[in-house]
Amino acid sequence: MMLDSQVLQAPLLDHRELDLDAARRVTYIIEQRFRYDYDAPVKSLRQRLVVIPPTRHGSQYCRGHLLEVSGAQARRSLRRDAHGNVVAWVRSESVAQTVEFRLAAVVERVCDEEPALPGALLNSPRLLRPTRLTAADDRLRAMADDLAKHADTPVELAGRISDAVHSAITYEYGVTSVKTTAAEALAIGRGVCQDFAHVMLAVCHLVGLPARYVSGHLLGQGGTHAWVEVVVPQVRGDSAPEAGGFSAPEARGAEAIAFDPCNGRRAGSGYVTVATGRDYSDVAPTSGSYVGTACGRLTADRRVGILAASG
Repeated sequence: MMLDSQVLQAPLLDHRELDLDAARRVTYIIEQRFRYDYDAPVKSLRQRLVVIPPTRHGSQYCRGHLLEVSGAQARRSLRRDAHGNVVAWVRSESVAQTVEFRLAAVVERVCDEEPALPGALLNSPRLLRPTRLTAADDRLRAMADDLAKHADTPVELAGRISDAVHSAITYEYGVTSVKTTAAEALAIGRGVCQDFAHVMLAVCHLVGLPARYVSGHLLGQGGTHAWVEVVVPQVRGDSAPEAGGFSAPEARGAEAIAFDPCNGRRAGSGYVTVATGRDYSDVAPTSGSYVGTACGRLTADRRVGILAASG
């Protein structure tokens, strides 16, 4: 669904004065810009953008979006990747100096009963196998072994892992990169949100908890944020998963519980999901290639706010 441009002129509410987790409906607006400046013309630009929220993710709905390209003639197409994310591909035969991508999207969170996820996700190799960025080393194995000693339910264990990662790493920008592995980040003891997420994913894999990387937005934060969703058996009625039991029959269903190890808490209504994957490399907001010897410089900004909230 395309977005009415008039929505972009609507005033925003101060999220700091709202109890978003108590609201039944919350409407968000996302505005994001990526600009590439080249010091010489480039050819055959191919850009991959993972910035459009999914049509539905749990209780979150994308009500409309607008994606604009300026600075070069370009063709655009939308596809879904293996994780169900919306991927925008932009192709331009030539860029003289600058190309800019602008996204606006309206997202609504409706706090009703979320649909069950397929129970098969509890045993999904995509959510259980390590990647290059989440591969284990001795330090990670020791952390996992220590946390697995507790006879927790899957949700309790996931919470312990989130808390442990939050305590093990200090937030510091500039000491890691998008290529830094979980093992390297834990050894350094410093990093940014994606490093916290990668370490939590690595430990979840080691203890047998299916989990996925989440890319999105956190209200009040300047850039794209990252956190983790742990997939657990869905609890129905008075039934509960047995302690230490991380699998269930497919018919039972599953649910995703979101944790933000960077901030040491559950991810609530102040978070807007854009994409999920195995690690950062699956959901990088912008990536691409071009033909030429020019050097490119990326600048980016974004605004995320609340249009409406009701009880």
